[in-house]
Amino acid sequence: MKALASFSAFVGKTFAVWVLLFAVLGFVFPETFKFFGPYIVTLLGIIMFGMGLTLSVDDFREVVRRPVDVGIGVASQFLIMPLLAVLLTKIIPMSPEVAAGVILVGCCPGGTSSNVMTYLGKGDVALSVACTSVTTLAAPLVTPFLVWFFASQFLPVDAWAMFMSIVKVILVPLALGVLAQKLIPGIVKAAVPALPLVSVTGIVLIVAAVVAGSKGAIATSGLLIFVVVVLHNGIGYLLGFTAAKLTGMSLAKRKAIAVEVGMQNSGLGAALANAHFSPLAAVPSAIFSVWHNISGALLANYFARMKDDK
Repeated sequence: MKALASFSAFVGKTFAVWVLLFAVLGFVFPETFKFFGPYIVTLLGIIMFGMGLTLSVDDFREVVRRPVDVGIGVASQFLIMPLLAVLLTKIIPMSPEVAAGVILVGCCPGGTSSNVMTYLGKGDVALSVACTSVTTLAAPLVTPFLVWFFASQFLPVDAWAMFMSIVKVILVPLALGVLAQKLIPGIVKAAVPALPLVSVTGIVLIVAAVVAGSKGAIATSGLLIFVVVVLHNGIGYLLGFTAAKLTGMSLAKRKAIAVEVGMQNSGLGAALANAHFSPLAAVPSAIFSVWHNISGALLANYFARMKDDK
């Protein structure tokens, strides 16, 4: 078990490398990874179940202890990234499927890897975890509404069906994970060290499946989508940091909000796009999964060297 825990920790630390590797494998060997396409929702459910196993009351105490800080983080997450996505679709010509996919990933909650990047960047980890937890729990209501509001101009959006999908793929697995903590705490405690391996495996298979299913579209439009994703992610970091600075937050808090805003739960975006739009609409989320882990690691390295200006 100790060897498994060590390997799991190693895989978690090298997350970006594995995501990039499997994105390439999905493109080169599409027939192999198309097999996982029908299981994208199941894979994401497993990842969210793992998150439920690690949720604690302390994660939500920050909401009560620092409601303003958490509120700013949550509001920034659900305002900056969706509006930025809409702006990019107006400025850069793209197909309706790609535009809907860009908006969808922008309307997703924060990704759990943001907590790791905040830690590596010497940011406020407790604030990051609280924001991720709140946006994740709010996602069933907020994400479908935002997608319906902003993306209906490109593709038909069934907000109710999307709401039900998010409940099934996020809330139910999270609740089961929390329940497992209460019913079988010993087993959960023993399993927690292996969770990074489970999460990374789930994400890389989702990315590989989406890339495999959209190889043709990526070959023709991949560069355009990559540019949009890089801009979306990078400007998201910048605006998140700026919003936190304008509200008088400390450097550690600004780092947390910046990373939280810029990094999305792109696995959820891929699952929803695949289920409710088209495989092509899932490509922005797949590329986002690859890129934000690379950019997040680079940003964390830069943040770790920053000195507080106060």
